[in-house]
Amino acid sequence: MESELKSISQEIRKIAFEWEVLLKDLPEDVIVARLNRQGRNIKQIIGHLIDSASNNHQRMVRLQYTSNLIFPDYTLENDMWICIQQHQQEDWYEMLQLWKFFNLHIAHCISHTDRSWLNNEWSDGNRDPVSLKDIIFDYLAHLTLHISEINSLIANHSQLIEKDA
Repeated sequence: MESELKSISQEIRKIAFEWEVLLKDLPEDVIVARLNRQGRNIKQIIGHLIDSASNNHQRMVRLQYTSNLIFPDYTLENDMWICIQQHQQEDWYEMLQLWKFFNLHIAHCISHTDRSWLNNEWSDGNRDPVSLKDIIFDYLAHLTLHISEINSLIANHSQLIEKDA
């Protein structure tokens, strides 16, 4: 388990550093084009990933001192979170820095997670509980999924430009 958590931590760090560099210089028209299956653009996806980092950070920390955590889920309100926070209006560079450094902090927390708490469980009170271990593994999977979506949106935009040229 020690090596698995270290590997997850390293992968999160790698994604944060690499993608901050790739994303920071994207033209405005690329980051605000609504192209993904959920009707979100790249800027909104990064906003969603900040929300994910915020919520998962709370779970990861709290589950290291509470064996059964009841804590609200935000999954069904993802779009509401994006709308309320006005990610569309937020400064792109500042968003990227928050996303990057929040993920670096989560990677740090994961690498220092007390292994004796990995079976502690979080629930929103309505669904089956999820262990801290699964939350950590799922966090990387969720991050990777959305980075893959962003990669596709950038590629699709490039293909449209080439097609129009």
